[in-house]
Amino acid sequence: MLLITHNPQIPAHRDPWNKGKLVGPKPPFKLQEIWAIRIRLEIEHRTRELALFNLAIDSKLRGCDLVRLKVSDVMHGHHAVSRAMVVQHKTQRPVRFELTEQTRDAVEEWVAYAALASDGYLFPSRVTDSPHLSTRQYARLVKGWASMIGRNPKEYGTHSLRRTKATLVYRRTKNLRAVQLLLGHTKLDYVPRRTMSRCGRSSWTSVPGCDLNGT
Repeated sequence: MLLITHNPQIPAHRDPWNKGKLVGPKPPFKLQEIWAIRIRLEIEHRTRELALFNLAIDSKLRGCDLVRLKVSDVMHGHHAVSRAMVVQHKTQRPVRFELTEQTRDAVEEWVAYAALASDGYLFPSRVTDSPHLSTRQYARLVKGWASMIGRNPKEYGTHSLRRTKATLVYRRTKNLRAVQLLLGHTKLDYVPRRTMSRCGRSSWTSVPGCDLNGT
C-alpha cells in the first residue's frame, strides 16, 4: 500500500514567476511622450538623466552596452561626436549610431558638469563598489520616466528606449533590413517578433532622417 506523506519543507503551492506582472515586449515611447520627459528633465536640471535618456534613444543600445559606454566613445576633446561605434557585449559585433544635436548638447553638458575623464565611464555609478551605472539602476530610471508623464511604469523597460527610433524607421519605410542594421541584430527573422510586435502603439507622422528632435 502506497502512503503519501506531507513534507512541511516543500510548499504545497508555488505561484508562477510572472503572477501580477506585465510580460511580453515593452512598447516604445511616443514622440509626445519623449518630449514630455525631456522637458521635465530639463526643468528639473537632471543633467545626467537627460543625457542618458537622449543617448539611449539615439544609440538604440541594449541596457548592458549603454551603461558601459566610456566618455571617449562619444566625446572627442570637449565636443561630442556626431557618429559613434561600439562593440555589442551580447553579439561581439560593432554597431554604429548617430548622435543628434540635442543629444550631443546634453552629453557635453553632463561631461562638463560631472568633470568626467575621457577614459572613464560616461555614467559612473553613485555606489562606491560599482564602476558604472547598473542595468537595474537604469531600468528603475526608465520606470521613473514613465511615471513622470503619467504612464504605467510596469509597461515600460530599457527595451522601450531601444525600440523607439527603430519603430519610427519601420513605420516610415517598412524596411526590416534597416531596422536590423539599426539594432545590430544578426538574424532578420528575429526583428519582427520582438521589435515590431508593438510598433502599432507609436503614432509618429514625420521625422525626416529619423531625428526625434522634431527637425
